[in-house]
Amino acid sequence: MGKFRIDLLRHGESQYSHTLRGHLDDELTAKGWQQMQSTIEQVTNQAWDVIISSSLKRCACFAEQLAKTTQLPLLLNHDLKEMYFGDWEGVSTQQIYETSPELLANFWQKPSQYCPPRAETLNQFQIRVLKGFQDLLKHMQKQNLQHALVITHGGVIKLLACLARQQPLDDLLKMPAELGKLYSLEFSETDGQLTFILR
Repeated sequence: MGKFRIDLLRHGESQYSHTLRGHLDDELTAKGWQQMQSTIEQVTNQAWDVIISSSLKRCACFAEQLAKTTQLPLLLNHDLKEMYFGDWEGVSTQQIYETSPELLANFWQKPSQYCPPRAETLNQFQIRVLKGFQDLLKHMQKQNLQHALVITHGGVIKLLACLARQQPLDDLLKMPAELGKLYSLEFSETDGQLTFILR
């Protein structure tokens, strides 16, 4: 079975970029839009077949505009949203550090074992994101597509980077995923298991 290419574009700066915004649906700032635009302009040689986007506005608004200008099909996927941070949604790490320094340190060091109060666990997040990519893979196979642009979030990109590098999930928060930047992977499926490879 063939390998499929995915380029992951992280959304640019958004209104609450200084906080853990998880599922908060904030809009891109003008700078954030520009960050994404200039990244896309630099990759003139990409022949994407389809654009997939997280359903949150900071990804979806840009995706809709790009789909119009490139005349590519666009699919919004709820499973590719950022991790849900529970009580920490919309709170800055500085504020969390002042109120729950120990919990923040634990979460930063061992996100597989600790999660913010009432938040999604790393395991739940992984299951959800992988379901999103499983659906994408099925769609690409059915439509005979080779190369997708996925507009998504830092947490999703970091998770896939961990999986591609075969590093423990506790390294997740140390992975690079800069605002408005593009990361390329290949993915395939064997016996129902998705495999990601860095390009």
